[in-house]
Amino acid sequence: MTLPVAIAGLGSYLPANVVTNDDLAKEIETSDEWIRTRTGIRQRHVVAQDEATSDLAASASKAALADAGLGIEDISAIVVATTTPDHPVPGAAPLTAAALGTEVAAFDVNAACSGFIYGLRVGGAMAATGDGAVLVVGAETLTRVVDPQDRSVRVLFGDGAGAVVLVPDDTASLGPFDLGADGTNPSMLWTAAGGTRTPVTDVQLEERSNFLTMRGGDVYRNAVVRMTASAQAVLDRSGQTVDDVDLFVGHQANVRIIDAVGQRLHMPAERCHITVDRHANTSAASIPLALADARAAGRLEPGATVLLAAFGAGLTWGACLLTWNPTAGDRGANR
Repeated sequence: MTLPVAIAGLGSYLPANVVTNDDLAKEIETSDEWIRTRTGIRQRHVVAQDEATSDLAASASKAALADAGLGIEDISAIVVATTTPDHPVPGAAPLTAAALGTEVAAFDVNAACSGFIYGLRVGGAMAATGDGAVLVVGAETLTRVVDPQDRSVRVLFGDGAGAVVLVPDDTASLGPFDLGADGTNPSMLWTAAGGTRTPVTDVQLEERSNFLTMRGGDVYRNAVVRMTASAQAVLDRSGQTVDDVDLFVGHQANVRIIDAVGQRLHMPAERCHITVDRHANTSAASIPLALADARAAGRLEPGATVLLAAFGAGLTWGACLLTWNPTAGDRGANR
């Protein structure tokens, strides 16, 4: 199904501190060539010492609201997609809402790198059936949860946030969606310690199992298969083909994953937007950051059909279509 919902505003926030591959090579055994040839990453943004996920989310939200020409009083709910909240409890969304000066419903969605698409599904349904606009935010501070000594993981991630304002609009189309999860083998990409299964003790700290770990080859293979199948599913449900897609925005984890998914879908490379080279993997923030980057580059034309696809820890995956609709109240992203 599709939802009569439009993106009325789009905003992003990237921390000012940029860390290049050469910068990392001064701290760990790696090199720019090693990172670039395996991932496509050249640099990443890293939070300042006094920044946390809700700060990034609030900044991106303010930009999205300004873009939509709306105030926080126009928002009925806030959905924050993140796997790196400020604290284990509470979620990042209530803190984001407080920073924005509102007491509307605010909650987190944790589907890791697929989180923004999950958030669009939830927030879109709320906007279509509720009382007003909904903020959907993807925000992550991943550099705080990776082992600074683990070169295979540390080089992959960055920090940032992107936000959209969703509004009801009978002329717009959000969806169809395809979402899925398989939790039978979570150790492929996880943080083993720190939850209720394995609380952090001195043993876990010594083992360094309180940091994010991944089996890169397994993640790559699953990401390509799941993202391709999910993207194809939404195309089939919509009765459209790759030829109808104006822009493909995949989760920005590794340029080789995006290339492989594009090739399997027979998506021309020039219709795939890439930001992983500058942002690295920002998990749930990667797709909204890429959308903002694509718009700044003039790649989101009014009425464009955009295909989104993601894969993340859980395992989770998802895809959706949206129409970049020019009639959504003549506001912000759709002007």
